[in-house]
Amino acid sequence: MVDEHGQVIDVVARSVMRAGRLRHRCTFVVVRDPAGRVLVHQRSARKDMWPSRWDLAAGGVVQVGEDWEVAATRELAEEVGVTGVALTPLTIGSVSYSDDDVDEVARVWTVTWDAPVTFADGEVVAARWVTIDELRSLLDRESFVPDSVALALPLIVA
Repeated sequence: MVDEHGQVIDVVARSVMRAGRLRHRCTFVVVRDPAGRVLVHQRSARKDMWPSRWDLAAGGVVQVGEDWEVAATRELAEEVGVTGVALTPLTIGSVSYSDDDVDEVARVWTVTWDAPVTFADGEVVAARWVTIDELRSLLDRESFVPDSVALALPLIVA
């Protein structure tokens, strides 16, 4: 659990954080190929938050004592098998997102990847590369997670 600046104020179990909609730290990493296409992926039906929805950023909850970039790198590898790439920040410092489901303090990065993606931990069940125009169309047709749309989308369509 963190304050509005991302400073830890208490440590609670993930289930307690989710149930209480407690503010926590999250990472988002937009994966692009050299042509500028965006990797979108579909979340597993087993996810505790927004199951089976599409997402335009890999990422997740920062663990207790974990550095932001370490968390982003870990999530990128776990979710889509992207490793050994440099993170490029899309935000300076942290940004916030809150809705009826979550309250997050987040950081957003991008990486360029030109190799296959894999779903090692089962959090992701499908992925595809889309242009920005295709992404806009997909956002109208499919259900996407709201936090990455709110935080990452404006940074990549500018």
